[in-house]
Amino acid sequence: MSEDRNEMPEPEVDTRRREIAGVLTGEFQSPSPDQVLENVLENVLLFLTSRRDRNAVSLVCKSWYRAEALTRSDLFIGNCYAVSPRRAIERFRRVRSVVLKGKPRFADFNLMPPNWGAYFTPWVTAMATSYPWLEKVYLKRMFVTDRDLELLAQSFPAFKELVLVCCDGFGTSGLAGIASKCRQLRVLDLIEDEVADDEVDWISCFPESGTCLESLIFDCIECPINFEALERLVARSPSLRKLRLNRYVSIGQLYRLMIRAPQLTHLGSGSFSSSDIVAQGDQEPDYISAFAACRSLVCLSGFREIIPDYLPAIYPVCANLTSLNFSYANINTEQLKSVICHCHKLQIFWVLDSVCDEGLQAVAATCKELRELRVFPIDAREDSEGPVSEVGLQAISEGCRKLQSILYFCQRMTNAAVIAMSKNCSDLVVFRLCIMGRHRPDHITGEPMDEGFGAIVMNCKKLTRLAISGLLTDKAFSYIGKYGKLVRTLSVAFAGDSDMGLKYVLEGCPKLQKLEIRDSPFGDAALRSGLHHYYNMRFLWMSSCRLSRQGCEEIARAMPGLVVEVIRNENEEDKDGFEILYMYRSLERPRIDAPEFVTIL
Repeated sequence: MSEDRNEMPEPEVDTRRREIAGVLTGEFQSPSPDQVLENVLENVLLFLTSRRDRNAVSLVCKSWYRAEALTRSDLFIGNCYAVSPRRAIERFRRVRSVVLKGKPRFADFNLMPPNWGAYFTPWVTAMATSYPWLEKVYLKRMFVTDRDLELLAQSFPAFKELVLVCCDGFGTSGLAGIASKCRQLRVLDLIEDEVADDEVDWISCFPESGTCLESLIFDCIECPINFEALERLVARSPSLRKLRLNRYVSIGQLYRLMIRAPQLTHLGSGSFSSSDIVAQGDQEPDYISAFAACRSLVCLSGFREIIPDYLPAIYPVCANLTSLNFSYANINTEQLKSVICHCHKLQIFWVLDSVCDEGLQAVAATCKELRELRVFPIDAREDSEGPVSEVGLQAISEGCRKLQSILYFCQRMTNAAVIAMSKNCSDLVVFRLCIMGRHRPDHITGEPMDEGFGAIVMNCKKLTRLAISGLLTDKAFSYIGKYGKLVRTLSVAFAGDSDMGLKYVLEGCPKLQKLEIRDSPFGDAALRSGLHHYYNMRFLWMSSCRLSRQGCEEIARAMPGLVVEVIRNENEEDKDGFEILYMYRSLERPRIDAPEFVTIL
């Protein structure tokens, strides 16, 4: 089959036409056996959707490599600097969906200086001329400009889905371009982005005729929106299933939207407080009836600036909920109990620690189908008095035996509670325990937390993601290296005794892809112990550790296919000093857009 995309947007169609023409003119030649096999393989590969399976197929031989590239429609790039746009486009010519990730996760915690990079501009510029049939773009931690969004809207006439997660650099004027020019847009999801207020009424820019919108998420936008335009948009979007509102939408306005969209399955409620002035003697809307009419609701979130008196409004939908996000709702134990007692089907639950251990006990008593739990701190200071502890964790482990993923912030923890979770919830795939105070031991025995985390990697055979904290010695890392054979992502904070700790991990975890370390006593010897494995990893991040520039230069010399960045604070005058080491594999030369505070060794 032809690999020259510029001749025809769908080369296989042109091939079929030539074959038919050959039959009609008597010039048809039967394809060779190799061509037949290649055609059969391409048709089989169309049904192969797993990225890992496709990557494995591409390694079999050259013909399979070509066939896989020709049939890949979904392109995933976990690091925007691991490959150039040119190389990706030359290999994959029929892409309709792109997932592109930029900055490492620790950038979410302000551990990376601003303006580090991860620019979308070179990617969208290249795709604009090479992927005219592109339909979907998912970006995470990328720097996206309004001009990028304008080019995106102009270049892809069949564009349908845009998802931006933890991105910045753009504003409401860029959103206006997407809304006005992408006439087939089905999904516009803005999740935890920093969106500038350009004083542009982007909501009004959607087509006045009926839209194809299925999902609209803008809860991260910190500026008022034109509610009347939003109300009209919802009314003319019969396919809308997901809607998440920002905090400038009151519960009274939410009521008006729900009346017009009873078909919603996912709803983010906005502020969940009333900014409307109800005249004396007037009756407030019947919020309970509005929720009751939305019989398809399975996911609720939002609840910003919540007035607890409005919580009973959601009771009618609680029995069907599979996902409930209270991570912005400052509610207490009793307020949670009044809701959670109805949520027997709940599988995903996010909440603030303001609900206390007793609130988590109520969750454990009711939510037997729970698969994912996240407990966030209402006060993230290290010296704060955390209202949740090992009591809540143990209750969850005893009541929610089907749990697969947990993120738990607390100030106090015990080995016994973590060991109990490892035994009661052996299907855990993700275990992230964040003990916020530095180097905190088991608060009852005073012992390090080694045995607790050791039990997690020993008993949870499916574990792929682990975050560790608290007082931990090298013994904890030896457990991880010995038993964490499936661990792909490891996050370490304020932990370890010596270089041996990191050595245990790098030598013992063959599946390790992403390693994030901050404020830990690992130096050059620990770094050198991973030379055999770095080419197999997506990245290594180390900040505030005991590395020397000379040690980093040794790694760079030994592994020329690895990009080794040392990053200093923007205001640091010492050119040889650095705060962060960021290493990642790349098929390209070191990037040319590095700012002055980044040195590529």
